[in-house]
Amino acid sequence: MPNDPVMLLSYVNTQLRDFYPSLESFCDANGVSAEFICGKLETIDYQYDEKLNKFI
Repeated sequence: MPNDPVMLLSYVNTQLRDFYPSLESFCDANGVSAEFICGKLETIDYQYDEKLNKFI
């Protein structure tokens, strides 16, 4: 999983679009916390939108 926030954004949104119905399912499958992902992406002003199932 990328460490750079911009690369992480692209990676996570692609995974959510193609394979996972929710951030929770992505995090469970990858052994990472939603708080970690959200915190990292908040540093570049992105928040998870549950309805769209992506970070915007």
